Amino acid sequence: MSRVQKCPNNVIVLLYFQYFWGNDSYELKRILKITVFVFILIYMQELYCFYHFYSSIESSSEMADFDRVCVYVDSHFKAVDSFTALGSMYFIHKSLKNIQQYDFNVNEFKAVSGHNKYVGSLEGVTSMEKEKFPKNFWPDFKWSRKGYMRTRWLIHNQGLDLVNVHLFHDASNLIACNSSPSVYSANRKKALRYVINRISESSYSPLPFFLFGDFNFRLDTLSLVQNLSMSAEIQKVKKDSSNEVEKIIYEEKDNDHKVLLHIETKLFAYLHQAVFRENNGKELLKYDKETSAFHDVITEEEIHFPPSYPYSEDYTKPTQYMNTRCPAWCDRILMSHSARDIIHRREEDENGVVYDTLGSNICMGDHKPVFLFFPMKTITH
Repeated sequence: MSRVQKCPNNVIVLLYFQYFWGNDSYELKRILKITVFVFILIYMQELYCFYHFYSSIESSSEMADFDRVCVYVDSHFKAVDSFTALGSMYFIHKSLKNIQQYDFNVNEFKAVSGHNKYVGSLEGVTSMEKEKFPKNFWPDFKWSRKGYMRTRWLIHNQGLDLVNVHLFHDASNLIACNSSPSVYSANRKKALRYVINRISESSYSPLPFFLFGDFNFRLDTLSLVQNLSMSAEIQKVKKDSSNEVEKIIYEEKDNDHKVLLHIETKLFAYLHQAVFRENNGKELLKYDKETSAFHDVITEEEIHFPPSYPYSEDYTKPTQYMNTRCPAWCDRILMSHSARDIIHRREEDENGVVYDTLGSNICMGDHKPVFLFFPMKTITH
């Protein structure tokens, strides 16, 4: 991993945490001991243990040379029409002199100085904008605190938008495998298109953008289940009082009819779970289809890590998935094509750009945090 002192470009790390777990600050500080960054962005959704994590990072020796900090945490849960539970933290190294942040109220970039922390209601904070998805988007589903939070930066004359996004989950495994694509996938597609349109609209000059967060992208469950159970016998169990299916059981035709796959609303128990970890789940990427509708506007670094969710929360089983959902790459860092163009790639340095998860062998909660770090091209004039 390249150190800033040996590199003519600015090395940036983007990290996304679903929420903070006991080992998160330890893993982050371990990375900071290996590589020196000039700009660290930490995005979070669900604000458990935020204060402990923040104080642990801010007071650590690894962060001593980061002399400017911007923190935004939407924790005003009583504001039901606007609460998103999103948070963003930015740490700027003293060596990075030419950096400015956008003020959405006066429509201009301003110099960044000191420690700026906004926690609670973010009403009136003009250096970021956030929005909860409109209630009328999904009349058939419970309205939740999903939405996005954006900040805009100018680093060595290169402008970019940094956007924290939280999309809708699959409420039922049974409904998810009813159709391809699922109704939940269609909801996420609508929400993501909304975010991209909002940050690309002409009220502010469009800039290269990065999108991070729990997109809740799932594998094409129907197609995957059909593939996993091709040689199995299917049994559908219905509720006594209705025709509604409450469980689907797939049994192997031989092998003494052992249960191969058992699906309920919140159960996805597959006998051969190792398939999701072997070769980082590479064979399953063909079922990861939810970004395909956006290839005209966004792209992503190649995925070389296993599905990021749902990992066991048992400290003794850090690499095992829970049997609650089909494992999937829910947690991602996406970018516009113009953002990809500002990443500085050096053929001689294969570690110059890294897209991976934190804590592969320790418990980090049910979501493994994802990160992307890269040297950034700069504009000298």
